Amino acid sequence: MAAHHHHESNGADLTRAAQSALEGAGEQWTAMRASVFDALAGFTKPASAYDIAEAVSIAQGRRVAANSVYRILDLFVGANVAMRVESANAYLANSHPGCLHDCIFLVCDACGQTTHIDDDKLTRAIRGAASDTGFSPVRPVIEVRGKCAACP
Repeated sequence: MAAHHHHESNGADLTRAAQSALEGAGEQWTAMRASVFDALAGFTKPASAYDIAEAVSIAQGRRVAANSVYRILDLFVGANVAMRVESANAYLANSHPGCLHDCIFLVCDACGQTTHIDDDKLTRAIRGAASDTGFSPVRPVIEVRGKCAACP
């Protein structure tokens, strides 16, 4: 696992950590970005941009377009505020946005629950193997599909 321990933020602490990470990346924490983050953080499983747009629309009492949400989510991923589960085209709030790791996702095919783990030794080896071939890795995407412990 990672060489250090994470402080897993939640609630208002998570929002403050996300705002700090986004501002640290040179971006503004606008009311719309805060609304999208709050909606994203409210999901217990990876959420699509459409799921998030619907949640923000309900919260604001007006229609919010998924295209706007996609742009914000891309910004969040770039600033390490959110993580994208590639195979599901869905997103999770990063519970420790102050730490940068290549994430490994364990995706349950039965219930959809997605667990994120960090294993810097493994991802360093993958980056190294790619580099050894002359390839310049930017962001490894590692997803393991299967069944979680809660599913029979």
